[in-house]
Amino acid sequence: MVGPARIYVCGVTPYDVTHVGHAATFVWVDALVRTLRHANLAPIVTRNITDVDDVLTEAARRAGSPYDEFAAIHQYDFEHDMSALGVRRPDHEPRAHQHIGDVVRLAQALLDRGAAYEVAGTVYFRGQSVLRDCGLSESAGLAALQEFGEDPLDSAKEHPGDVPVWRASRASDPAWPSPWGQGRPGWHAECSAMVLSTYGASVDIHAGGADLAFPHHAYEAAQAEAATGVRPFARAWMRVGTVRIGGEKMAKSTGNLVLVSDLLRDYRGAALRLMILDRPWWQEWDFDSSLLDAAEGRLDALHSAAGRRDDDAIAEEQVMKHLLNDVDVVSAMGVAVESGGRAARVLVRVLGLS
Repeated sequence: MVGPARIYVCGVTPYDVTHVGHAATFVWVDALVRTLRHANLAPIVTRNITDVDDVLTEAARRAGSPYDEFAAIHQYDFEHDMSALGVRRPDHEPRAHQHIGDVVRLAQALLDRGAAYEVAGTVYFRGQSVLRDCGLSESAGLAALQEFGEDPLDSAKEHPGDVPVWRASRASDPAWPSPWGQGRPGWHAECSAMVLSTYGASVDIHAGGADLAFPHHAYEAAQAEAATGVRPFARAWMRVGTVRIGGEKMAKSTGNLVLVSDLLRDYRGAALRLMILDRPWWQEWDFDSSLLDAAEGRLDALHSAAGRRDDDAIAEEQVMKHLLNDVDVVSAMGVAVESGGRAARVLVRVLGLS
């Protein structure tokens, strides 16, 4: 690779506490970034904060708090959890409310190119081709859109797969001025605009949870490509495998959250980190407390191996070879524990497992 590796990570919508499903994405990205830095590949990391969102606004309303104050409190809690897990702060941390003007410019560019249309103050992106290209049936695609807060039945749309780039706001919604009246950005457009404003027309690695592949990543990329004419929007995607409980996705809507803050009362942050990394990054998995108990033992074994007097340069090279091969932590861990010494110390340092 020539030049820095430009990495964009879909961050949190700060309306609730951090659970293991959230943490998995950010721990994996941090492991990737640490590996690239150790290999002198100079990654630049951007992790956004979605602090303008209808789900956040509704949660703040129920709590009787202004949405921006509510978001700031939960963002503080999130950063505390990330610090405890050894996840380093990104180089750039754009907040959606700081990029309203960029979303307006994105919407205007899409209108100018015929990729969007305006109805009663809302600018809709033409999404029929996104549905066609996503590999899902149209009915499954529309169901996924609805699950993530879009309204396929909106009568103002030309096609049920169209999504708002800019939404007209009601009196109770956050609102900013635009050429189409008072409104707020659409969710997918926020990430499109924040990537474009930070990196330009494309990004090297785009990371996020596997559950965001459709509709969020698909529409985010399609809007950026339609506005700029540059393809691909992302050279590579790192979609981290979903964390489940008893086969069901860990999510607030299902009420099966395992909170990072609760686990950290009884387990070391490095053990929780190792539990997350003990598999391929794309693999779905079921959380069970026995996995954390096992991770505590594996962490002790790694630290014990790191204390041995062994400076096997070949083993150290093997550890880094595995990490640079799609962040293969499992194989790197096997070499480090068996060889010990410098190989184990390198793994501890690179993966932040001290």
